Amino acid sequence: MATGKRLLGQVSDIDLRLLKVYRTVVECGGFAQAEVELNVSASAISISMADLEKRLGLRLCQRGRAGFSLTDEGRAVYEACQQLFTSLESFRSEIHSLHEQLRGELAIGITDNMVTSPRMQITNALKALRLKGEGVCIRIRMIAPGEVEQGLLDGKLHVGVVPEVNPLKGLEYRRLYEEETLLYCSDEHPLFDRDEADISLEALEHCDAVDPTFAVTPEIRAQYQQLHTTASASDREGIAFLILTGLYIGFLPSHYAQRWVEQGRMRVLRPDQMHHAVHYAAVTRKGVRPNLVVETFLNELSGTEGD
Repeated sequence: MATGKRLLGQVSDIDLRLLKVYRTVVECGGFAQAEVELNVSASAISISMADLEKRLGLRLCQRGRAGFSLTDEGRAVYEACQQLFTSLESFRSEIHSLHEQLRGELAIGITDNMVTSPRMQITNALKALRLKGEGVCIRIRMIAPGEVEQGLLDGKLHVGVVPEVNPLKGLEYRRLYEEETLLYCSDEHPLFDRDEADISLEALEHCDAVDPTFAVTPEIRAQYQQLHTTASASDREGIAFLILTGLYIGFLPSHYAQRWVEQGRMRVLRPDQMHHAVHYAAVTRKGVRPNLVVETFLNELSGTEGD
């Protein structure tokens, strides 16, 4: 048999199977002894050995009436087998360790004032992620929805959580939940002590109101167009500041305004008609395979209870 001219271009699953047979034969001291260990016939083992020798272009062993013995090349191949399977086991253990102990970074962009939401999907998912991997480093950026989406497209963020307004083609949106938004005034506003039945839509139209500069859906924009907007704010905290002056009315998420309602500093105005829902979504960049940390977070995010 020719030697030194035949090389394996790639180690395939078939090669690994043949090498495992060979290792067992060597360790058992022959074909007959390996039958029980491999649970196959001696003829099947012989075929496998012949195939392996053909694949390698090497004579690995002598077998016949004189018994079983390894050639010099056979001993070298056996040693290489030991190294190969030890390395494979180390690789398998390392991958298992990565699953058991997550390591890496999660860069997440979130729009403002969501921490008070009773639907604690983000909080619970971050907690679950960190408990699964002490080596996980979480970086949160509180920025406007447009900046979150741009950060995802630029590769600066792994995940974003934003209102679903105008989905971008390069991003994938996974809807999480709806956020209830109502119209409020403060305790210093003229409407605060008025009976609900006495607050007409016409009265609301004559009040100074806060207009958001962030993007909203056409349906939500239609509600703002019913109001007399004379001030603007770039986020919900800015809207709350202006409402608390007593000079403006404005829309806020009900969970965010709840603290001031409980303190008697805000009240809801005409919740029967002046309300809308904001849909929030977890966003990732399309065409980018998530790493294990990001994938784990997304799985936890979709699996956590909203309430």
